[in-house]
Amino acid sequence: MASEGKTHKVRQGTADWFRMAGDMMCEAALDAGLPPDLTVSLVERYTDGTELPEGLVQGIRFDVSHGQPSFRVGVRVDERADVTVEVTAAAARRLNELYSTDPDYDAARRRFLSTGEMRVESDTTALDGVLEAVHDPIVDRTS
Repeated sequence: MASEGKTHKVRQGTADWFRMAGDMMCEAALDAGLPPDLTVSLVERYTDGTELPEGLVQGIRFDVSHGQPSFRVGVRVDERADVTVEVTAAAARRLNELYSTDPDYDAARRRFLSTGEMRVESDTTALDGVLEAVHDPIVDRTS
């Protein structure tokens, strides 16, 4: 049993971890007061991820439809969205160990983008506020 004041940690890459991240993203999107006409989608997939039931692999699909957020744990290998992020499990792990204010975070992100360990297709601007709001709390909850 966790003691009061301690954050329950979830092992990265598990279905529970992706659910935790998706719940946080939905909460951040609702708190952000997204425009009611905003419709945008994001897929983040581990390129070397474990296969999940129903032909899915480790990852998350996050959708905002008319300002309302939702998510699904697991994505298809070829699934695309308005924003598609492909990342190795090791690169994702490293980024989820670093807070956004840590200079190593930006350096690691740039390195992963330059080596191809991380690829981002399309402009993330519509979701930047949500993604920024959840990064550090996800780091807090990741084991």
